[in-house]
Amino acid sequence: MASKLLASNLRRTLAKATASAPALRGFSTSAAATASATATEPYEDPTGEIRMKGVKISARPLYLDMQATSPVDPRVLDAMLPYYIGRYGNPHSRTHVYGWESEQAVETARSQVAELIGASPKEIIFTSGATESNNISVKGVMKFYKEKKRHVITTQTEHKCVLDSCRHLQQEGFDITYLPVGADGLVDLEKLRAAIRPDTGLVSVMAVNNEIGVIQPMEEIGQICKEFKIPFHTDAAQALGKIPVNVDKWNVSLMSLSGHKIYGPKGIGALYMRRRPRIRVEPQMNGGGQERGIRSGTVPTPLVVGMGAACELAAKEMEYDDKRISGLQERLLKGMRSKLDGIVVNGSEERRYAGNVNISFAYVEGESLLMGLKEVAVSSGSACTSASLEPSYVLRALGVDEDMAHTSIRFGIGRFTTEEEIDKAVELTVEQVEKLREMSPLYEMVKEGIDIKSIQWAQH
Repeated sequence: MASKLLASNLRRTLAKATASAPALRGFSTSAAATASATATEPYEDPTGEIRMKGVKISARPLYLDMQATSPVDPRVLDAMLPYYIGRYGNPHSRTHVYGWESEQAVETARSQVAELIGASPKEIIFTSGATESNNISVKGVMKFYKEKKRHVITTQTEHKCVLDSCRHLQQEGFDITYLPVGADGLVDLEKLRAAIRPDTGLVSVMAVNNEIGVIQPMEEIGQICKEFKIPFHTDAAQALGKIPVNVDKWNVSLMSLSGHKIYGPKGIGALYMRRRPRIRVEPQMNGGGQERGIRSGTVPTPLVVGMGAACELAAKEMEYDDKRISGLQERLLKGMRSKLDGIVVNGSEERRYAGNVNISFAYVEGESLLMGLKEVAVSSGSACTSASLEPSYVLRALGVDEDMAHTSIRFGIGRFTTEEEIDKAVELTVEQVEKLREMSPLYEMVKEGIDIKSIQWAQH
C-alpha cells in the first residue's frame, strides 16, 4: 500500500513538473518524478512571478549544465524505489531476508558497474562519489607506499579535489609534479615521460576534463606507466557512460567513478582497484571494514542500485546517446558561429566529449552574460560563482588570456536535451552577446579595425 501511495504521489509530482520542464516531456511518468516540485527555489512569490535567488525568471530555465549533474533517468528511479520502501534491509545484515535481498542487489549493481568499464566485480569499491574515490586513490596509494615512493605526477587541469589532495601530500613532505598541457588541453607524453623519477609512486590524469571536455590519450599514458611500473589513477567521472572505458586497454590501477554524472543518484560513486597486479591503498576512513576495508560505512542500497541501473543503461545506449549528442553539439556550434564572430571553443575540437562545449565570447564579460542568460542554466568558466573573480585555472593552463578566460560559458548537452532547447539556447545567447557588445567600447574599436592589443593604456 505504501509503495502504491508513493508511486501515485510521484506521478502527480512529475505531471506538475513536466508542465514547465520540456526536457522531461514524453518520458516515463512512473516513478521518475523530479524533485523540482518540492524544492524551495525557484519559488513563486505572492505576485505569481517565479524567482531564483531574487532574480525574476519567466519560466523554469533550460538545463544545459550536464557536467555539474544530470537528471535521474526515470528507469533508474524505478529500480531504486523498492529499496526505499519494502526492501530496506541493511546489506551487511546476513541473518535475515531483508539483509540478503539488499546484499544481492548491491552485488548485482557491482557487476553492472564493472561490466561498463571491463573490470571484475571484485575490483569495485562503492564510495560516496568521485571526490571520495579521488581522495582514497591519491592519498591512499602514497601513504601506503610512503617509505619508498615520495613523488606524484598529475596535471595542472585536474579536478580541484585531486589538486587539493596533492597539496595535502605536499604539506606532508611529498613531491608533486604538475604537468602543463598544450593549447588543446592535452598532456605532452614526452613531458610525462621526462617527469618520471625512481621514487614516482603515482600518475593521476583525468580522462575527460570536467570544464572543457577534452579526452586525454589514456592508452598512451597507460603504456608509459606500465613501462615504468607506476600505478596509474584516472578520474573518470566525466568519461563513464559517455565514451568507451576499459581498464585493461587504459592500463589503469585505480579509477574514480560518479553516479550522478550518468543519470544516476547523487551521493554514490565507485572506485576501481586493480587486483592483478594488486594495488594497495591506506584507507582514509575507519569503521566496520565494509568494502574490503577500503571504505567503511553502511553501503546505501538504493543509491548503489541506482548507480548500477544507470551503468547498465549507459552500456546499452552509449552509442545512440553519443550520436545524438554529437548532432546537438554541431547544431549549437553552427547556430552560434552563423550569427556571432569572435567566439572560440576552448580545448581540442577533435579529442573531446561532444556533450561539453566550452565557448569564450570575445568582448563580453562572462559574469554579465550569465546574469543575462537567466533562462538557460549553464556554467561560466570563470569562478563567478565563488568569492573569487579569478579566471578559470583550467583555461589559464591552456594559455587562454585572462580576458577570454573571463568570457567563457560551458554548455552541457545530455540524454534528455532537445533540438528545441538547443535552438532556444542559441537564440538567447546570441541576443545577450549582441546586447553586451553594443555596450562595449572595445568591440566598437575592433569593428573599426583598431588593434586593441597594441594600445598602451594609461595608468591612473
